[in-house]
Amino acid sequence: MAGQLAGQQVKQEVGAFRAELFAGKKVLVSGATSGIGLAIAEGFAALGAQVIATGSSAAKLAALRADRTLEGIRFEQLDVRDLEQINRFASELDGLDVLVNAAGVARPADEYRDDVFREVIDVNLTAAMRLSMATRALLERSRGTIINVASMLSYIADVEVPAYCASKTGILGLTRSLAHAFGVAGVRVNAIAPGYHRTDMTRALWEVPASADKIAARSALKRWGEVDDLVGASLFLASPASAFITGVTLPVDGGYATGV
Repeated sequence: MAGQLAGQQVKQEVGAFRAELFAGKKVLVSGATSGIGLAIAEGFAALGAQVIATGSSAAKLAALRADRTLEGIRFEQLDVRDLEQINRFASELDGLDVLVNAAGVARPADEYRDDVFREVIDVNLTAAMRLSMATRALLERSRGTIINVASMLSYIADVEVPAYCASKTGILGLTRSLAHAFGVAGVRVNAIAPGYHRTDMTRALWEVPASADKIAARSALKRWGEVDDLVGASLFLASPASAFITGVTLPVDGGYATGV
């Protein structure tokens, strides 16, 4: 089952933190029906948080709700492109300590089309702003934390995905701006920047030995990342250990962006 695999992946990262670190805390993770978002949701749940994980696919949500290894996570349908739906969803929350904006899409080769370009920007960048603003009052009340998901493509180019590059570069600026806008109320806003991690989005690359080896060779650690490699960074940025860290984007790419 998906939950069993993801659960195994996050054990090492979660084990670095005090058990029940987030007991009683309420966490919302968008784009959490697979990959990075799901792993982060599991990481918080494993440390005692009450986690709501959202996604747009009814079929994926139904499968995850039926997975008994994920019973500690509440899965809800949410279209992050719909401001009215987001505002209604946020109004029904009784509190929030951590918001993780992990929803993201890429449309390789199609992003030069105007409609596709706008769709990718909407999901990857504008949705993070929508969710942050919709939950601002709740986060101010708890002096909570926002964690956005940027990318190594916030720093380097990929001609196949201009909208993805633009949206993830935009996350850097949004993170800095919201950190200053929300900081006066004690809300911290940071981001993580994943590199090449083995997810469904990158499957076309890591399943081909030539491309997989080339990518691993450029990284300082000479390997691909796994989704669990992003869990520890997210937990740290939401924890008291990072109480004076805000407005930053933490690369979690094994040194890929600095490689040659």
